[in-house]
Amino acid sequence: MDLSEVEPNTRRGGDLRAMLTPATVGSTSGFMGVAIISPGDRIGEHYHPYSEEFVYVVCGQLEVDLDGEPHPLRPEQGLMIPINMRHRFRNVGNVEARIVFHLGPLAPRPSLGHVDTEETEAVAAEPAGREQVRS
Repeated sequence: MDLSEVEPNTRRGGDLRAMLTPATVGSTSGFMGVAIISPGDRIGEHYHPYSEEFVYVVCGQLEVDLDGEPHPLRPEQGLMIPINMRHRFRNVGNVEARIVFHLGPLAPRPSLGHVDTEETEAVAAEPAGREQVRS
C-alpha cells in the first residue's frame, strides 16, 4: 500500500493516514499508519483505552505531552505510549515532521479505540451531540 492511496484524516490536527488496518489488509492484532505534522501544528490530546501506541520519528522536531508532561522527540527515536495515557504531538520545528505509528491490540470496535480529551478546530466545527469517542 502506498501512502498516496490513503485518504488524509485531519480531524484531530496533523495529517493522519491509517495504512495497514483491518479494513485495508485484514489485520487482526493492530494497525499501522503515518502522521504528517506541519510546523506549528499538533495532533490533539487523546488516549487509547484498549491499545498501546508505538511511535517512530522519521523526520522533524516534535514534543509529545504524556499526561501533561512535555518530552522532546527527534528523528530515529521511538516511544511506547501505554494504554490510557493521554498524549499530544506538537511540531516545534520549522520543517514537516513524520512519525510512523502502530496501535495494538485493537479495540472491540473502531469507535471505542480513541478518546479525544481536547477539542481541535475540526472537532469544534462538528454538529452538536456527536460522540467524542472515536477510532
